[in-house]
Amino acid sequence: MKKTLTALSIAVATLTASSALAQDAKLKIGMTFQEMNNPYFVSMKEALDEAAKSLGAEVVVTDAGHDVAKQISDVEDMLQQKIDILLLNPTDSAGVEAAVNAAKAQDVIVVAVDANANGPVDTFVGSKNKDAGYQSCKALGEALSGEGEVAILDGIPVVPILQRVEGCKEALAEFKGIKLVDTQNGRQDRSVALGVVENMLQSRPNLKGIFSVNDGGAMGALAAIQGSGRDVKLTSVDGAPEAVKAIADGTPFIQTTAQFPRDQIRVGLAMALAQKWGARVVPKEVPIDVRPVTKENAAEFSW
Repeated sequence: MKKTLTALSIAVATLTASSALAQDAKLKIGMTFQEMNNPYFVSMKEALDEAAKSLGAEVVVTDAGHDVAKQISDVEDMLQQKIDILLLNPTDSAGVEAAVNAAKAQDVIVVAVDANANGPVDTFVGSKNKDAGYQSCKALGEALSGEGEVAILDGIPVVPILQRVEGCKEALAEFKGIKLVDTQNGRQDRSVALGVVENMLQSRPNLKGIFSVNDGGAMGALAAIQGSGRDVKLTSVDGAPEAVKAIADGTPFIQTTAQFPRDQIRVGLAMALAQKWGARVVPKEVPIDVRPVTKENAAEFSW
């Protein structure tokens, strides 16, 4: 908690001071996303645009489309445009190390957002993903009264997803009557997850619960569950508007552990600005808390 409060204090002070300082020299911020076909990352971009406007800064944004070669090329293009700050949402934590090294070779401040990257990153700002997976699977176990077969709808093997699965398994292990019977990859995609879960339900007649590593996959899983007419509980991670509405409507989707993508961008940019304007003790890592969303509080929640 102390680390988080320190980081947020730096964020507030930095954003207040830098709005005036930015007038002296046009600040240029580069942001490369692993994908933009996801409301989670769209909300990040919106927060970045809002912050840049308040700073009078220029923003260059690219979409890697989960292609690490494109992401590296995008960063190289940004460096040619003389960016001051690189906000990096890596599509492959190890694969983008060359891009991080290239940015640091030009004295660009690098902040990894949502997922960390290999190499000399100045600060990493991301959700407590293991905690998110743990909370969602604990909610699933409790909803099933600690009994029954469950499955995990996995995703792309990047660190945040791996951490969510790790946290989920840790929570499920606390319920002696819960049995993890299947793990399949829905690639965090609604249409892929729909087909995967349809097959999963057909092959697992006693399945009672599913944890999805993200809300995109969960919405596909929800469609499969509703189409089957089965009583299968569903939990997830993210807090996407569509998922929150489904939870509020009383569907089999009973819980998502929400992340705060806008806050990750705001704090990440503040860390970069703190260093840009001379701070010498910027945290190397800033964990952002997560929050469970259920039918009881869904109406009040938004990113």
